[in-house]
Amino acid sequence: MDERLFKPLTEASYLTAGNAWRYRAILRYFFLQHESMRHFVYPEEILSELQTSAHFVSYEEGDLEQDLRQLMDWGNLVGRQDVTRVASVQEFRKKRFRYQATPYTIEIERMVCLLEQMGPSYGGSLERTDVERLLETIQQLVAAKDSANTEDLHGKWTELFSVFQRFSTNATNYLAALSSERSEAMMSVEGFLAYKDSLSDYLRNFITTLQRTSRRIEAVLKSAETDIYVTVCEQLADYALTIPRLEERPQRDELIGRYRRQWSNLCSWFLDSVQPKSDCSQLHRETHEAIRRITRFVQRLGDRYQQQRSRRREYLQLAARFADCSTLEEAHVLSACVFGLSETRHFYAPGRDTEDIYAEVWERPPLTLTINPRVRTYKLKSRSGAVLGRAEEKSAVLEEYLQARLAEEEMLTRIVKMGFLRVGELGVVQPEIRKTLLAWIARCLSNSEKTGNTEGGRRYRLHTRPGQVTLTCTDGRLVMPDYTLEFME
Repeated sequence: MDERLFKPLTEASYLTAGNAWRYRAILRYFFLQHESMRHFVYPEEILSELQTSAHFVSYEEGDLEQDLRQLMDWGNLVGRQDVTRVASVQEFRKKRFRYQATPYTIEIERMVCLLEQMGPSYGGSLERTDVERLLETIQQLVAAKDSANTEDLHGKWTELFSVFQRFSTNATNYLAALSSERSEAMMSVEGFLAYKDSLSDYLRNFITTLQRTSRRIEAVLKSAETDIYVTVCEQLADYALTIPRLEERPQRDELIGRYRRQWSNLCSWFLDSVQPKSDCSQLHRETHEAIRRITRFVQRLGDRYQQQRSRRREYLQLAARFADCSTLEEAHVLSACVFGLSETRHFYAPGRDTEDIYAEVWERPPLTLTINPRVRTYKLKSRSGAVLGRAEEKSAVLEEYLQARLAEEEMLTRIVKMGFLRVGELGVVQPEIRKTLLAWIARCLSNSEKTGNTEGGRRYRLHTRPGQVTLTCTDGRLVMPDYTLEFME
């Protein structure tokens, strides 16, 4: 594990310190100047910018010097003495500094700006063009893997993983937004009914494109997986080392490992291994689950709307139907059709021949139900049962037991001649031998002296050697520690 993981990140201390509002304002000004290609900033510029805010009306030069000194201690700023505009010795002794933000600080501020723009939602999207663009860039990289132009190969590699990162991040954020509590609350309002068609079509179009394109991506990755992992990563590392750098240059093995990890992550995202499934398969499942969730919400809204809808017109129409009946018998027939039977008797017969919950009653075979008299004095008649002879079953069980005992005796006879038994040298044994052997081992493991007695009274001791062995039986294999049983006189 990298040792840098165990060191505190002091450059981020300004975000939670006591005067964080002052430190953040100063470093935000440094970040904006860095984005404008101004890498060095003078203290008077910072003070002039801060005093334009109402929060820094009483902020003075001494406070600024103290804050700049603290930020330098945390590693956020680097101060350099400016000797370009010195007119006297006194000005040189004052050590007029100009300051530059460190790379860590710039990246932290860039991340904070992204967090501020993100807001409470995840954002993201499921764009079909991202999937198609990803396939195109992978094909271009595979086509350029045999090219001698490493600069072009490096450009294809950078473009590929830029597209891959954008695609995976947008997809993850969008699905997380659909699963959030805020989205579920929005789906629970009736206004969602007008929005649900476009959302469902958006998800279906994406999943259709992903299903069609992911198969082609898998085929391309499998065809060039080994070549890129072995050859291209080394070429990219050699090209990276040719770039002139003023700071410390990374090692070649470190660069190769970095490129190989990137390629392995891309392959694991699309290619299924034995366990677990790929991230692409997980994206398929989550998208289908999002569509099912939307359907459930729409169904609930429809049921709620039906319950709250006034049925006054239906009742008036039904009353008109009854008014049109010419006879009472006709009205009874209509009532039975509308409201069902007024008095019904239900019979229950135990037992079911199917688990289908949609099976109709008239499609099932008839069942017989015995009805007992509803009288307190009624009792079932008892009949004396015949004594069944089980001599054959007893003989079979006895024969099986005798065979197990005979096999055990044969094994004991063979072991006594050697004086010890090694589990890994038994060869293929019967299940009865395995059960007896495991019973002996269990007796020793439950004893602090690691000793035990066989059923015949033979005393033995258990020894454990390092490693594991495989006990092969006729019904399978058992991996267990390398045990040895020593039989004592």
